Amino acid sequence: MTPPILGEFMGTMILILLGDGVVANVLLKRSKAEGAGWMVIASGWAFAVMSGVFTAIAFGSSDAHINPAVTLGFAVTSGNYSKLVPYAIAQVSGAFVGGVLVWLHFLPHWKETENQDFKLLVFSTMPAIRNFATNLISEIIGTMVLLLVVAAISSKPAAATGLTPGLRPYLVAALVWGIGLSLGGPTGYAINPARDLGPRIAHAALPIAGKGGSGWSYAVVPVIGPLIGGGLAGLIIRSAHFM
Repeated sequence: MTPPILGEFMGTMILILLGDGVVANVLLKRSKAEGAGWMVIASGWAFAVMSGVFTAIAFGSSDAHINPAVTLGFAVTSGNYSKLVPYAIAQVSGAFVGGVLVWLHFLPHWKETENQDFKLLVFSTMPAIRNFATNLISEIIGTMVLLLVVAAISSKPAAATGLTPGLRPYLVAALVWGIGLSLGGPTGYAINPARDLGPRIAHAALPIAGKGGSGWSYAVVPVIGPLIGGGLAGLIIRSAHFM
């Protein structure tokens, strides 16, 4: 792997290991964090994003997108799509490996957990109320917020206020925390095709004790919704000329 591709792979792997890990902590039986709730999950995902961004940078990706929707959004903004496919492959692959590591880390707890939905939710998102149109809209809106605010954090006007580049991973983590707390309830806020697809493939492939289906009838929503949201945000950012 070239350094940027390796960075996207490693960053996304860490994102999923810590992000899916906090969901496993809260949902799986006999975990010491069982039942800790939404605040813990949203906070854990925020820290997972921060850790994933720093890891991606350290392993060679200065972009540190760790999300195909982010890559698409900035490709639309710049008009340069050359990174989209290689980054997306690395991101989905890293997410798959992260899902495998979560399975290994919580290995005794799968057998202890009878609820098949909880086991799937460790790896991927499912809606609170299943409705294709509204679920898709939720993912589009959440991803648009992600891209618009990430772009704002990195914008020239923000830089002019003295915002240092070193703060950006922390600010993006806070943003994801806010999205989870404010917008995450309807669908579990995938806002990242790799975050959902890679671990869902892992759920399907792994010999998880007592697992049910992998929810493929819903899987298109957390893939297509974020890509639409990312593309729309890219168009808005491009028209605003603040990057």
